Amino acid sequence: MKIGMRTFKTAIGATIAILLAQWLGLEYAVSAGVITILSIQNTKKSSLLLAVQRIYSTVLALSISAIFFLITGFNAFSFGLFLLVFIPIAVKLKVADGILVSSVLVTHILAQKSLSLYWFGNEMLLMMIGAGLGILLNLYMPKLEVNLKNEQLKIEAIMRQILFSMSQGLKNQSAYLDNDRRFTELKTALSKMQKNASQNHDNHFFGSSHYYVQYVDMRLVQYRILTQMKRHLIAFEVSNEQSMALASLTEKTALELAEDNSAASLIEAITKMVRDFRKTELPKTREEFENRAVLFQFMNDFRYLLEVKHDFHMEFGESGNKEKYES
Repeated sequence: MKIGMRTFKTAIGATIAILLAQWLGLEYAVSAGVITILSIQNTKKSSLLLAVQRIYSTVLALSISAIFFLITGFNAFSFGLFLLVFIPIAVKLKVADGILVSSVLVTHILAQKSLSLYWFGNEMLLMMIGAGLGILLNLYMPKLEVNLKNEQLKIEAIMRQILFSMSQGLKNQSAYLDNDRRFTELKTALSKMQKNASQNHDNHFFGSSHYYVQYVDMRLVQYRILTQMKRHLIAFEVSNEQSMALASLTEKTALELAEDNSAASLIEAITKMVRDFRKTELPKTREEFENRAVLFQFMNDFRYLLEVKHDFHMEFGESGNKEKYES
């Protein structure tokens, strides 16, 4: 049985919260442990945001409940009226995540039938201990940069395979297969990296790393372009001089595909190819015309694929730019 980091932090945090609340002489000390359990999140930012929301909602809940308990007494009817008013207000103020915990703390007031400052202080301290420990424990998060780097390499390796297959299809060396498996693998790898990049971003309070988030967004755009290129290539039938030249450039792109490649020289090459393609003699048969149209669409998508990478490199790949976006 494997015990994860979040489980370990939850168990330690709940124990410390209860012991601390007992040491301070607070009533309902176990509630501090429960609040800690509910405060352990996957990222630092989400833990901090949740803690702030819950403290805010607790102040709101105690204030509203005090009004109803004062007017209608300490009974179930008052508690029901409190919920009818508190829940919509909490949702409106975007602190809905604190509804459950705050309502439980209000039940302590109901059980004690007292509106003394002692009990309000007791409930606020329980909340602050639980939420505070959640934040402290979440200050330690395993670094994801190594995993993200490995995911980058995997994504680029799959993209190379796809481009090599497209190059073969342009040469008509073998019947071009749909390669759905490779595209599925690429989409899965991108989804995984997108999740980890977002988590890595939320684990930095200052100088948050936008780089990996932007990187995976760039590759997702390229993935969609590749699916377009795949559809064009399935319709491609006859190899010719232009398709052979395009196949060579596609293969060259596969060989040079890397995180730090600006793709500038490749864009220049494909732009020249498109320009020369427009100057060639018009097709004489319907089959030649359709084949030429497919090839032209493939070229334009190919150029867009490279331009997306070039734009990304211009923003993040220049000297020092990547470091600027990483903590």
